[in-house]
Amino acid sequence: MYVWGRLARMMLTAKSRGRYMMGDESRLKFRCLPTDIDSNMHLNNARYMMLADVGRIDIFYRAGLIDLARKNGWAPMMGGLQTVFVREIRLWKKFEVVSTVETWEDTQVIGRHRFVLEDGRTAALVMTTAGIYDFKNKSFLQIDDLVAQLGASIRPREPSEEERIFMASHGRLRQLAKG
Repeated sequence: MYVWGRLARMMLTAKSRGRYMMGDESRLKFRCLPTDIDSNMHLNNARYMMLADVGRIDIFYRAGLIDLARKNGWAPMMGGLQTVFVREIRLWKKFEVVSTVETWEDTQVIGRHRFVLEDGRTAALVMTTAGIYDFKNKSFLQIDDLVAQLGASIRPREPSEEERIFMASHGRLRQLAKG
């Protein structure tokens, strides 16, 4: 079951998992399939990113962001990510992707995707930065304004030291890429 099948299953089960509220977790169950593996017979590194996308889209969909974005001409845009692999996910093994919105500053959201084995151990961790782009105004939205439009009254927590290091590293790499 490639990405489209996994996305369809996520969409079909979204209602049963309820509305996503800031501070919640998105928990999606998967199995490592033959189409997911590399020559080492474990989950290919690119599949981690694809499955993190499914977790992120689950949050967007269940929070109401997808509908709001379509209505207003916005688009969620990834800024970057960092991944660490600590344990392998072998062929046929079951695992969960636990996705969260950790915090935000200005126009930037920090997300986290934890790949959890059946015994509860973490196999990999993906940290992301993203924003919501407004095509009409050619700018990124302030996340506080977006959260309010989604009907939440939550304030972001201060980024952790690890998140600050990630955001700073991401900013420097972005400058390097732009020349």
